[in-house]
Amino acid sequence: MDRELQSKVEKLHFLLKSYGCVAVAFSAGVDSTVLLKAAKETLGTEQVMALTVQSSLVSAADVEEAVTFCREEGIRHEVIPIDPLIYYDVRTNPPQRCYFCKRLIFGRMREIIGQKNIVHLLDGSNVDDGQDYRPGRQALRELGVLSPLLEAGLTKADIRAYAKELGLSVAQKPSAACLASRLPYGEVLSIEKLQRIEQAENFLHAKGFSQLRVRSHADMARLELLPEDIERFIADGTYQKAVAKLKELGFAYVTMDLEGYRMGSMNEVLRETEYAKE
Repeated sequence: MDRELQSKVEKLHFLLKSYGCVAVAFSAGVDSTVLLKAAKETLGTEQVMALTVQSSLVSAADVEEAVTFCREEGIRHEVIPIDPLIYYDVRTNPPQRCYFCKRLIFGRMREIIGQKNIVHLLDGSNVDDGQDYRPGRQALRELGVLSPLLEAGLTKADIRAYAKELGLSVAQKPSAACLASRLPYGEVLSIEKLQRIEQAENFLHAKGFSQLRVRSHADMARLELLPEDIERFIADGTYQKAVAKLKELGFAYVTMDLEGYRMGSMNEVLRETEYAKE
């Protein structure tokens, strides 16, 4: 571990020690996994609890990974079933959707940890998250959620390097996001649409493609693969199988985004608007 990263990790440990007993919002992604592992090593299992949301907006595979990790690490864990789609401000998918969804989810987490006399609720936000439109950050601030990775100055690259030092298998796990981020703002969300996206992405993952998104535009799928994967997708004939599978799932058209995978591509249309400036 280089000196700069060591300094950031030491600050993270200092922050965690200052909190005492904590609950970690745990998605099984690399950020929250590193945070949870660091909290366990710093505070001990008696002072740490993990909370994982189970909903139509979250991959079922990630929930299973979260359960397995906590069981293997001996960490107290609670899976919280929530249906955000029953709420108008989430289901109608406005540009501020993430704010309303975070208020709902972290508000529920606050209720749960309050019953257990845990004061501090932590999330895995990091420095790089500030590079994209993140209205959910406002909800976290309003609810007093702490982001120690961010406060310690850790970037995504730092977190992956630290995960490797900790021996965590998620060190190279592709970045994930809420399934609702695959649809354009204003298109009403439904369980059927989200399940179709999840199944399409699972199919492509099973074909050996790691970092990707299946963006859904009504009856059209727009595939985002890493630029270096696009040629293989075409050359080995996977595209034909993908087209057949996605049409079987209900898409009428399947297209390839030639810009490739990029974080938050659905936010690109907002970047010159008032939302992007919040």
